[in-house]
Parts: sequence; structure tokens; C-alpha cells
Amino acid sequence: MFVLLSVSIAPALALFSFFYLRNQMATEPRTTLFHTFIYGAILTFPILFLQFVVNEENIFSSVLMQDVLFSGVVEEFFKWFILLIAIYHHIEFDDPYDGVLYGVSISLGFATVENILYILSFGLDTAFMRALMPVSSHALFGVVMGYYLGRAKFTGRNISIRYQAVALTLPMLLHIIFNFILTIEGKWAYIMLPFMLFLWWFALRKVKIAHKQLVQMLAAQQKF
Repeated sequence: MFVLLSVSIAPALALFSFFYLRNQMATEPRTTLFHTFIYGAILTFPILFLQFVVNEENIFSSVLMQDVLFSGVVEEFFKWFILLIAIYHHIEFDDPYDGVLYGVSISLGFATVENILYILSFGLDTAFMRALMPVSSHALFGVVMGYYLGRAKFTGRNISIRYQAVALTLPMLLHIIFNFILTIEGKWAYIMLPFMLFLWWFALRKVKIAHKQLVQMLAAQQKF
């Protein structure tokens, strides 16, 4: 049991450490990040329950609608909603890069619990593949969501709402594409590889921009 839990949690810790340590200009309070991680972990249960009900009641006649569209929309909406109501106005959300960290935290909280439940059900044989794809993809969706929430908070009010909307819709779209690729029988791996490479490139580009904005913000504060 201990080995299974360790293997389930390790990918999330590694990914979070990677994004956390990239922020060399300021240190985000670990307590708030931990709380955000817990929010994501707790979210797993109502989302899984909702998905279970939808499956048992056969609400969607199409597997594509249920496993691709519904799952992607529901998971990203709840993460975005919790970030917006619990973190967005928090006093410790005080620079653009914080959005990236909070987005990664809530996404990895969700992905960690999901990963634990999956590996406990299907065993260690699935651990490596899940670390490469579902866990890392959740982290990258979180980067994108957090980046645009950071832009929303530290930009003009008129543009802020647009960035909040992008913070919801773009991770949803990426998640739906990810889910759709998994449904392509026989050839999904050939399509998933370039998609994951694109996702990493896109997310790391957002990380770089957010870090640059943080540097500019700190430089401006030092002038006064």
C-alpha cells in the first residue's frame, strides 16, 4: 500500500517542484499553496461522483460526449471556479507568477487523488504511463489556467473579464482534445506524442512570460 501511494504521489510532487523552483524572484507562501492543493484533492470526489451518476443514468448516448466533452468541461470548470472564489482575491495572490503556481497546485491536487484511485484499482503497471500523460497534462492545463488568471488580476478591468474567460475555455479545449485523442483506437499514441510536446512548449512559454512579468513588477516596485 505504501509503495502504491508513493508511486501515485511522486509525479505530482516532481511536477510541482519543477514549476515552484522556476520562480526565483519571490517565494509564494507554502501554506496557501498547500490549501490550494487540498482544494483540488477534495474536488476529485464530487467530480467523480457526478461522472458516475452520468454514466449510470446514461445521460449521454454518445461515449464521445460523456468521456471526452463532459469530463473535460466539468473538471476544468470546477478547478477554475474554486480558484476564482477561493484564491483569486486572496491577499497572497500578489504577482502574475502566483497564478501559475496556484493553477498547478489545484490541478495536481485533483490529479494526485485521481492517480491514487486509478493505481489502487489497476496496479503499478499503469503508473509510468499515467505519470507521463494524465498527471502531467493536468499540471499543464493548470499552468495555462493560472497564467490567464494571473493576467486577469494584474491587468485593466475591461480586459480582466476576457482573461478570466480564456482561463476557463482554453484549458477546457486542451483537455477535450487530450480526451479525444485517447479515444482514437490503435493510433492514439502517434497523435498524443506531438500533442504533449506542444502542450509542454505552450505551458513553458506561459511560465516564461509570467516570470518576465514578475521581474518587471518587482523592478517597478524597487523604483519607488
